[in-house]
Amino acid sequence: MGYSTQPLRGVIAPVFTPFNDDLSIATDLYTAHALSLMKTGCGALAPFAATGEAFSINRADRVNALWALKEAGIDPAKMIPGAGSCSYDETADLARACLDLGCAGVMIPPPFFYKQVQAQGLFDWYTRVIEAVGDDLRLYLHNSPQISDVHLRVPLVRKLRDTFPDQVVGIIDNSDDWDHTKALFGINGLIVYPSSETRILEGMALGAPGCITATANFNAPAMVEMLAAHKARNTEDAALLRKTISGIRDAAAQVGFISVPKAYIALKTGDPRWANVRPPLVRASDAEAREFQRKIDAAQ
Repeated sequence: MGYSTQPLRGVIAPVFTPFNDDLSIATDLYTAHALSLMKTGCGALAPFAATGEAFSINRADRVNALWALKEAGIDPAKMIPGAGSCSYDETADLARACLDLGCAGVMIPPPFFYKQVQAQGLFDWYTRVIEAVGDDLRLYLHNSPQISDVHLRVPLVRKLRDTFPDQVVGIIDNSDDWDHTKALFGINGLIVYPSSETRILEGMALGAPGCITATANFNAPAMVEMLAAHKARNTEDAALLRKTISGIRDAAAQVGFISVPKAYIALKTGDPRWANVRPPLVRASDAEAREFQRKIDAAQ
């Protein structure tokens, strides 16, 4: 199967995963939310990132949900799902399933259980994944050290890219270190997605095709509008929208990017299932959701 070498552009949403009360995936909410994000103007979707509670969801449930998105009319070529696991063979198996579905690529974070691992060990782990999946792998490294406590630093990323130039195509950098993100742009041919919408314009100026950000789940329209204003060189509107976007990002950072925002969506939609999370996360209260809504309203 051939895959496009063109990166997915614009605002890319790491889709929240809604659960029924028995904690099975609420496929009806999932597909409706994904379709809404695309209609809003998101350029693509990144299902089963950390925001999508990926590490609480098994392989079969992830693949079935991706099939549901495809059957709902979402082109898999507009999806970069997460395929992470601490086991390199399980990671490769899930990555293969995503590629066979027709996905544009897969996001793979480093194994996160062992701490202070050597760069060579991480290189060896990714090598095992790449060799198991095959030549048609399109791998987007997912660097989120504040979650995994494992940092994919520039020399390692460059080594992976240089060794596997056809397979290691990009990185989502969620390091919250702009100097680190900027340095990644210096790796020849690497597609770099900043993970914060507050840096999307700076990133695009350096060559980023867009950003992958959790807050797209509930604030994508403002981001899409900001990009449109920026493209039209309407600097005043772009600056105002950026201020709003930054305020909402700050509000989310204070409470976390999963439980409270999902409870906020439950409040907005009237469907309490949206507030469900899988353990070890804990469902946020209605009061927390209302306070989050107050902060979002104040930022607008």
